Amino acid sequence: MNSLFCKWVSTLRKYWLLLVLSTVLPTFGLSYSASSAERIYGSYSAIERSVSVTALENFATTGVADEELAAYTQFLKPEQLQELRRTLVNPIKVHPVAMSQFLYTPQGEFLLKRLGEVIRTESRQPEPGFHALRAALILAAKEPEGLTLLNLVRKYPNPSIHVDLAGTLGIAAELEKMVNDTKRAVEAISQKSATEAATIPPSFNLSELPDVRRPGKFGVIQDSLKNVDGARGRERLLLSDIYLPKTRTKVPVIVISHGLGTDSSNFQYLAKYLASHGFAVVVPNHPGSDTQQLRSLLNGSAKEVAQPEEFYNRPLDIKYILDRLENDSKFKNRLNLQQVGVIGQSFGGYTALALAGAKINFEQLNKDCNSKRLQQTWNMSLLFQCRALELHGKKYGLNYNFQDERVKAAIAINPITSSIFGEAGLSQIKIPVMIVAGSDDTIAPALYEQIKPFSWITYSHKYLVVLAGGTHFSTIGEGGNSAKQIPLPSNLIGDDPRQARNYISILSVPFLQTYVNGMSKYSPYLNAAYAKSISNQKMSLSLIESLTPNELARATQK
Repeated sequence: MNSLFCKWVSTLRKYWLLLVLSTVLPTFGLSYSASSAERIYGSYSAIERSVSVTALENFATTGVADEELAAYTQFLKPEQLQELRRTLVNPIKVHPVAMSQFLYTPQGEFLLKRLGEVIRTESRQPEPGFHALRAALILAAKEPEGLTLLNLVRKYPNPSIHVDLAGTLGIAAELEKMVNDTKRAVEAISQKSATEAATIPPSFNLSELPDVRRPGKFGVIQDSLKNVDGARGRERLLLSDIYLPKTRTKVPVIVISHGLGTDSSNFQYLAKYLASHGFAVVVPNHPGSDTQQLRSLLNGSAKEVAQPEEFYNRPLDIKYILDRLENDSKFKNRLNLQQVGVIGQSFGGYTALALAGAKINFEQLNKDCNSKRLQQTWNMSLLFQCRALELHGKKYGLNYNFQDERVKAAIAINPITSSIFGEAGLSQIKIPVMIVAGSDDTIAPALYEQIKPFSWITYSHKYLVVLAGGTHFSTIGEGGNSAKQIPLPSNLIGDDPRQARNYISILSVPFLQTYVNGMSKYSPYLNAAYAKSISNQKMSLSLIESLTPNELARATQK
């Protein structure tokens, strides 16, 4: 999931994490130092303490705690005081219209309700607190310096905010467990990758093979496709970019599926790279979940970043485009449409796995999407996956099995998988797959959405790639039309997106050459030793070929 939905989930989650960290201090009064109007009250059972917003404002401005605040800050170390001050004023630039529109989507309202369980007005009733928090977020986003916790405090439309410390500490425990479990899982994968690399014989030598770290030998021709599918209730305009290697022979076809709120231009870098290595690459724009849909949300003509129907529309988009290409005289003798690979990022990762044979798992969705389970999760992608339940019982002729026999391999980058497919759905995959995870992905958390699901895939030719420090957005290239896209803050993109994109380009070539093009000579690239050889210290790379649920359970329970 990308762009607006992901951006605001990340924003709210970031602030909630900071809020929780502020509450886990040896006092009550500092518990909600990040949100108030005149006073902030923190209660635990029958005990209640408070701190004034003025004291927080003075501290944020001068770095000096007045007499009132000093009663609490005396328990903090100097570095904790500095972090608290940064927490109060650290800005995130966000357009107030974008904030407003997101908070009126089902996902935005769900998050507000979750926050409203522990953040309430003086009446302690959830409904007034829900509306007050939404108003404060929107108004704070209008401030010239951007959305900060202190601005959120100033704009809260009630004289006091009341925080349930017990509930807040419970959420802190949930977040801490998720972070620690993910860290342990990533460390275990790094160690397993090192072990697998050590088993590669010293004679391992790639000097006689093509160097996949550089663009290939073919020139690239860029073209476009326009198709209209009228068989799904209403006409669906499908505009795609196509990149062709300059060769007279038929070439395999790779389809790249973008994520929510982005478009075909965001993966131009990867399409050109693959085309230079001899693949024809088709990059469709998925109407209903692309940049234009995001713009429609911002201008008020749409209520969501994507309708539930996109869970079946996206794989059907790709099937339709492949069908049309088979009958297009312009490309008929240039494309081998029986040798197809699919790459997808986020929602596109879901799309790639659906075409690879993973089936929508309504039984798992019913288990995970009840209100009690949702109130216990901070896996934000689950909110989006649960929208697929609205499709249950509707028949579209495919029984929600979108497997396409033309697809011979799939790469899923930051995919959403845990409930939309679950173990039963992912075990249906019978073609080679590569799953790519970012250790710092807060949208589709690596442990829940990529690492654990990887252990459920039973097909033998599978690869898990973990980018240490990679986020949900690290592999997304710059859009071709920046005026139409919502820019993301650098802290959401990650420290080294260029390196992340290089990894994707370098690893995708041997994987697709091996399993789509049938060139087994590229298989020596697909192991932990090669991943280690190209790994960069700033963003290290781990690759493993096996992981059982028991291995993962032992790693996360240490």
